[in-house]
Order: sequence, then C-alpha cells, then structure tokens
Amino acid sequence: MKSARFGETLRVLAQHQIEFIVVGMAAGILQGVPLTTLDVDIVHHRTPENVRRLLAALTELHAVYRGNPRNLSPSESHLIGPGHQLLSTTSGDLDCLGAIDGAKTYEDLLQFSRELTIGPNAVVRVLELSTLLEVKRRAGRPKDIAVLPFLEATLDEIRKHG
Repeated sequence: MKSARFGETLRVLAQHQIEFIVVGMAAGILQGVPLTTLDVDIVHHRTPENVRRLLAALTELHAVYRGNPRNLSPSESHLIGPGHQLLSTTSGDLDCLGAIDGAKTYEDLLQFSRELTIGPNAVVRVLELSTLLEVKRRAGRPKDIAVLPFLEATLDEIRKHG
C-alpha cells in the first residue's frame, strides 16, 4: 500500500458530491476512536447518477483493483451492484461496498449516520458509533472483536461529555 492519506480520499469524494457513508474503522476514527486503519470503507448510493460521480472521483484518485497485476479500474457495472470493490488509490486503499451487515444498503444505513465536516467545503456522512459497534459485534471476526473495547469506551466518553 502506498502512503495512506484518507482525508484526501474523503475530500475528493465529497467534492464530487457523492452520496456515501463512511463505515468501518474510518467512521470510528473520524468520531474520536483512538485507533488506526489500513483503508477507508464506504457504502455508496447505487443510483446511476451517483455511480457516475463516484467513477469520476475514482478516476481522479487513479483507483485500480487492489492486488490485480493488470491494474484494472472499476466500471459502472461493478459499482452499481451490491458487491465489494476493493481498490488502491493514490491516497490509500478504498473499499466501495454496495452493502454491509447482512445486505444493509446506503438507504438502510442513512438513518444511522450523521454528517461530519472534515475540512473546508467537505462534509461526509459517517456511520454512528453505536451502529458501528453493533455491526462489528455481529461480524464477529477477530479484528472486529479486538476493536470493541475502544468503540465502547469512546461511545461512553461521548455520552458522558456530549
């Protein structure tokens, strides 16, 4: 993986006015969880217009499929479906997910997300910590279980101090 500049990735996505929700540990980190992550995971709205904007952003980020020696880029047909597109970009790894947590789509997750300003003219939606905690619990993978105490502690602090 090249150097990870996730803020840059999110700024490019925001500038292209893509409808997406940051999920995974990047969502937690953006809300104060004291950990790090190796990639940014997003669930995007899978409409033709939004996918076209996403493709434009991915072109700007020089996105190619991670681990593919042919350096293939995603297409509209890949991004419109429910599958996972695991990409490398000039700003770090980006996973574009059609759905998470038992087929929950952008529309399903929208009510469990909130807007977060990450810079001038750059607002992104992030999965709320309480929902992220539940998603990680249900996933039950060792890497998800390992972060639960950090998610819980951060959520407790936010609830205590607002």
